[in-house]
Amino acid sequence: MLSCSGSGSGFDPLRDIPDLSGKVILVTGGTAGLGQQSVVHLARHNPSHIYFTGRNAKQAEHVIQEVTASGSRTTLRFLGCDFTSLASVRAAADAVVAEQDRLDLLMANAGVMDLPPSLTKDGYELQFGINYMSHALLVRRLLPLLERCPADPRVVVLTSAAFRAVPIAFDDLKTSQDSFRAMGGIMRYGQSKLADLLLAKELARRYPAITTVAVTPGMVHTDLVGKQTGTRYAFTWLSAYLTQGGFIKTGRGAYSQLWCVATPKEKLVPGALYEPVGILSKMSSKHSKDEKLSTKLWEWTDAELKKWE
Repeated sequence: MLSCSGSGSGFDPLRDIPDLSGKVILVTGGTAGLGQQSVVHLARHNPSHIYFTGRNAKQAEHVIQEVTASGSRTTLRFLGCDFTSLASVRAAADAVVAEQDRLDLLMANAGVMDLPPSLTKDGYELQFGINYMSHALLVRRLLPLLERCPADPRVVVLTSAAFRAVPIAFDDLKTSQDSFRAMGGIMRYGQSKLADLLLAKELARRYPAITTVAVTPGMVHTDLVGKQTGTRYAFTWLSAYLTQGGFIKTGRGAYSQLWCVATPKEKLVPGALYEPVGILSKMSSKHSKDEKLSTKLWEWTDAELKKWE
């Protein structure tokens, strides 16, 4: 799809993302944080269309104004979408299908972190429903557009090092999982991010014509972190300090996912996990390496989403 001179801390999205003329892109969670940064950076390289999802129409207008002020001629289309509702996700996907005959890039960026126990409108554990189920449905409905892309379609799935914390509790996915006591919000988050990682692995295996990778942006001081308080924020701060010397600067937060867009297909490992910036990750857990679990999750998800496809 694209060409980039290499990996590592020297990555510069303005320099290294090549011309995207004619490309159609969808970024979920594009109204703030890493998603907003991704939309703005990608728009500087002349794609035909960028669709981006979110719930805040006012913030979406700010994103469009920022892109317009940069001189970009890319057509931006905001898709108001509530990721706690699969009906809303399906409507967003169908809007893209109705307007386009191809999709070159799906960046599965939207997400929440460390929320209190709750359920989505469809009855799934809240973080699992938002971070995983909605993206799983989006992928399935957009597969025909990705497969019709004439050259090098890509899916970039955001995950987190928290995937190592827990397995997937299939029997409890339709509960609020408030039985997770200590650090329950982070444990539920880790479960959803394991599912995202397995989604990338399984998508790469089942659809080799689509280049799919997972990426962790590292610990960036986005709104997800900023909303934490007390001991939870202290834990996140300490983790960032011990693992990467502190939080990644917000302005560089999206570099890892943009690197996955900019790097030549032949230099990417399908289904692999990448760390900041452009590093093939060695992070794993027994669950992330479990091919039977990956297949089980895909098949379980197929059954759950059957009525939405």
